[in-house]
Amino acid sequence: MPNHPVPYRVLLFICFISSFLSTNHACNKMDHDSLQSSFDTPSPLNWSSSDCCHWEGITCDENGRVTSLLLPSKGLKGGISPSLGNLTHLSHVNLSQNQLSGPLGTGLFLSMNHLEILDLSYNHLSGELPLSIPSIYIRVVNLSSNQFNGTTSSSFLQHASNLSSLNISNNLITGQIPSTICLSSSLVKLLDFSNNDFSGTVPLGLGNCSKLEVFRAGFNSLSGTLPSDLYNAFTLQEISLPSNMLFGSISDSIVNLSNLTILEIFFNQLTGTLPSHIGKLSKLKLMLLHFNKLQGFLPPSLMSCTNLVELNLAFNHLEGNISALDFSKLGQLTKLDFASNHFTGVLPTSLYSCKSLRALRLSYNDLEGQIQPEILSLESLSFLSLSSNRLTNITGAIKILMDFKILGVVILAQNFLGEHLPDGDAKIGSEFQNLRVFGMSNCQLTGQIPIWLSNLKKLEALDLSTNRLTGLIPGWLGTLPSLFFICLNNNSLSGEFPKELGSLLALQSPQAAREGHGYFELPLYTQRTNASVTSLQYNYLSNLPRAIYIRNNSLSGNIPTEIGHLQLLHELDLSANNLVGNIPDQMSNLTNLERLDLSRNHLSGGIPESLSNLHFLASFSVAYNNLQGQIPSGTQLQGFNGTAFEGNPGLCGPPLSNHCQQMNGSNVTKSIEDGHEIGNGIQWFISAALGFVVGFWGVCGPLVLSNSWRIAYFQFLSNVKDRFLGQ
Repeated sequence: MPNHPVPYRVLLFICFISSFLSTNHACNKMDHDSLQSSFDTPSPLNWSSSDCCHWEGITCDENGRVTSLLLPSKGLKGGISPSLGNLTHLSHVNLSQNQLSGPLGTGLFLSMNHLEILDLSYNHLSGELPLSIPSIYIRVVNLSSNQFNGTTSSSFLQHASNLSSLNISNNLITGQIPSTICLSSSLVKLLDFSNNDFSGTVPLGLGNCSKLEVFRAGFNSLSGTLPSDLYNAFTLQEISLPSNMLFGSISDSIVNLSNLTILEIFFNQLTGTLPSHIGKLSKLKLMLLHFNKLQGFLPPSLMSCTNLVELNLAFNHLEGNISALDFSKLGQLTKLDFASNHFTGVLPTSLYSCKSLRALRLSYNDLEGQIQPEILSLESLSFLSLSSNRLTNITGAIKILMDFKILGVVILAQNFLGEHLPDGDAKIGSEFQNLRVFGMSNCQLTGQIPIWLSNLKKLEALDLSTNRLTGLIPGWLGTLPSLFFICLNNNSLSGEFPKELGSLLALQSPQAAREGHGYFELPLYTQRTNASVTSLQYNYLSNLPRAIYIRNNSLSGNIPTEIGHLQLLHELDLSANNLVGNIPDQMSNLTNLERLDLSRNHLSGGIPESLSNLHFLASFSVAYNNLQGQIPSGTQLQGFNGTAFEGNPGLCGPPLSNHCQQMNGSNVTKSIEDGHEIGNGIQWFISAALGFVVGFWGVCGPLVLSNSWRIAYFQFLSNVKDRFLGQ
């Protein structure tokens, strides 16, 4: 048929073109060999074919030269071989999210003159940064989240005239932040130097970054003031400089940065007042300036920042009548933290217009008045802290707050002074169904532990310390399935330690311990007693210690043996009570215990040798009891200071100075406690017991520390207030 020759010729042409393309895409032999030896350990990739242009993650040009090496999250291990530098046509390299380690070879990138994108982030690479990346085409350099150290060379990106993004955050880099980057390239949009150990000042020259949108250098050791030319980088959208040592004021010129959406300079030493026209930053979403030394009144224009989502000015020296501020325009606000300032007035009614508000903290100010029913307009509220003000009418407050549907954290400490804690309305507990944290410490409240708490099945942390509560500790506390933190210190509670507390499921079952928790909308803080700066910060509820504190009450009777069921307990403080009887052997089952204080009671008998099984114990005291016998020898108990045992005339042996009685002048000593014989000629020594100390606040992985280090560690923590829920 006459039409047959046409498709036949087409078929021949297609075959010819395919053959031509295949031939011209064959991998260059030098590139093939270089790729095969690019990683020190065998690659988990299937690179078995002869043509490397068909290998996973590899792209070649029309001449068979490798142009792209894109292998993120492929499980690559070991070092990067210098042979990678032979791939002279590479333009894109992405080896992020692997387990590569070791240094980068000297001159690794010197021959990569076409390199545009280099991403080695989230590996374990170490050593110094490359001396130079000479490619004039380089646009993106991401070496973040490794272990690079040393300083940044002046030639590092000297020729990077097209650079738009540099991220070397989360490393160990020292020295000063390079100031010439924007002189090399006017296209820079992102600079991230955060989480290193940079010192010196915030570099001058940022004003030359005419396209800079993001500047991050937080969590370093920078000092000095904010450079004036920073306010000339008109395209800036984010300034992030938290946790440095910056001082001075925020210039009024900051209003020039009309595109700014994130301003976070918390944990510094900034002074002065907020710029009076800060409201011109209409795009601002995050303003995080907590933990500085800002002072004065809040400018009314601040309430014109109508796009604010988070506003945190806590722990400054700000003042003024908070009632005069109009929050009604901040309809997108989700978190507001004004804690630890000098604000006065009552809770502003305009605040209740912020329908998106999830977290509100106004603690440690000088507010007064009562909690009004209008607060229920904040239907999304899950975190409320109004501690250390002068609020009144606790009964009204609780009856109002119980109508919140999702409220999970309520901290009202140091208010309602001397009032009576409502305890007769069982309906309260039936409404507070999502309450996980309840803190009412330091209120001098009277009454008893209220029965409505027994209905709070999601309650995980309870702090009623430093009040004037009387009566018994109710056994029904042991029925709350999620409760793992109980603080009842400094009350007038009496009766026995309830054996029902030995049934606390969250202190017994690892599975129950993993349930619940979650993060705090705003972190909880504890402060040292002798300083104004914070020592500990809790971002997650699970970071709180698993603890029972009942110090300084009037408990009597024996310590129940059921306490040995609480195997997940980290801290137990029953000091300054009237407990009698022996220390139960079952306490040796509390193998996660880090702190045990039984001092200032009327305990008798000996110290059980089984307590030597408490290998994580960092603080221990049985001082001022009626204990007798030899302190168990050859255990970590003897590594504690003698003050842990003082006030027990019948105790003997190291670390106390009084020796145990000798038997009939023979060469043995007799333990008054249990009759064990120990050779008199054997010199006693303090063992340097080593243990795997579990990170007390969620630190991943065991650390090997000597007992003396663990004691020193706890002595540091002992300077911290034991009111964990005060903020």
